Amino acid sequence: MDMERLKKQVRQDMDQIVSEWGSAGHLQAGDLAVIGCSTSEVAGEHIGTSGSEELAAIIFEALTSLQNDTGIALAFQCCEHLNRALVVEKELIEQYHLDEVAAVPVPKAGGSMASFAFQHMEQPALAESITADHGIDIGETMIGMHLRRVAVPLRFKQRSAGHARVNAARTRRKLIGGERAVYER
Repeated sequence: MDMERLKKQVRQDMDQIVSEWGSAGHLQAGDLAVIGCSTSEVAGEHIGTSGSEELAAIIFEALTSLQNDTGIALAFQCCEHLNRALVVEKELIEQYHLDEVAAVPVPKAGGSMASFAFQHMEQPALAESITADHGIDIGETMIGMHLRRVAVPLRFKQRSAGHARVNAARTRRKLIGGERAVYER
């Protein structure tokens, strides 16, 4: 698939994903969502081999539109070369008492998605880890380490962005107690 057709497909896929995620009813203002994305996988290549800031731009635009509509905060996961640190707005470092680390993601060390997010956020910072309420994984980048326990899969009709598989999750409070416990008021 040529790049122009791929970009058009990714834009359509992301619009559908964002629409489904927003209408699922789980995203609340102030919630934190982790975004894992391999633009190489979106392009149909092996993770870490063919990053694309053009594709990252499309994905970033769709997700920031969702952020604007819902009031959620976004955290873009870097690749393994930066130990899966997260690009966030500086205010989140303070608000969530996150450990800030010293690195600037670039396409070959951080990944194209995280690099693009770092370049386009108002006051980007890098957090070592987070505990997110929601997450989306585009291209099997392994975001689970950044999700609050207990993760519950979301089953979107749109299961891919370009060539990459897409998985999403929300989290819920742990159900503790036993057979006599009451969970709803």
